[in-house]
Amino acid sequence: MDYSVIIIGSGPAGLSSAVYSARAGKSTLVIEKEYEGTGQIALSSQVDNYLGYHGISGYDLGEHFREHALALGVEIKTATVTSIAKADDGFEVRIKVRKKEEVLKAENIVYAAGAKHRLLGVEGEAEFAGKGVSYCATCDGSFFKGKNVAVVGGGDTALDDALYMSSLASQVYLIHRRDTFRGSFTALEKLKKRENVKIITPAQFVAIKGKERLESIELNTGEEIELDGVFIAVGMVPETDLLADLVERDDMGYIKAGEDCRTSAPAIYVAGDVRSKALRQVVTAVADGANAINSLLTDEK
Repeated sequence: MDYSVIIIGSGPAGLSSAVYSARAGKSTLVIEKEYEGTGQIALSSQVDNYLGYHGISGYDLGEHFREHALALGVEIKTATVTSIAKADDGFEVRIKVRKKEEVLKAENIVYAAGAKHRLLGVEGEAEFAGKGVSYCATCDGSFFKGKNVAVVGGGDTALDDALYMSSLASQVYLIHRRDTFRGSFTALEKLKKRENVKIITPAQFVAIKGKERLESIELNTGEEIELDGVFIAVGMVPETDLLADLVERDDMGYIKAGEDCRTSAPAIYVAGDVRSKALRQVVTAVADGANAINSLLTDEK
């Protein structure tokens, strides 16, 4: 057997799992898709809600996590995982490194591949990501206190983000492509009563504009709105297809698992944004990593 534990993903959840696995004396490999990658946190210009690291950049926080794992002897390999299959004595993880394919074996899998934000796909979105464009109001909302922002989307996340931002921002525009919202009726009614919230429907973004930072948005209605920030809340896409035939997933594609991070398949554990849960933050990802290894060790007794 090559490894006791193979961890797919090098974000906070994966690296937390690695730290706990290494401390338990397990031979541990982390497979990262991007060289020296630390997940979505690296895109955050500033993190204010992770205990003990007030005001740190997401990149620097991710580097602290990575250095911690490496200091404990965790092996990290840059590769693309192409398949995970059950074997008689564990699992076979097929990877591709450049054009070369390898097959690794593990007794246990911790799956922490994360989720990606669904993009609007409009002009300026990529250019101003982290420069006024955010995909997490609870992460970045405090940076826009007293400023003008827009929230895009029609589900519960968008409505909750708009409510949250209405307590911080001077003006909040809630923009949705349809007249009706999929999110909570109660939340929508609360928003309608907020004096600093303006709901614009039906409307779609045409472009996000600015120079060094976001300055305005253009809608398909012809309206252009000057803004300091935009929070895009049009959904997440979990990276779970590799486990589609091995574990149970919910209707949104997230892997079904409780706080113990056990999946429906023995010896496969899940951590971070791929798990079905209410809050997806650095702190919950790190907690998942610890819980996954704790469950693994308990199951081996």
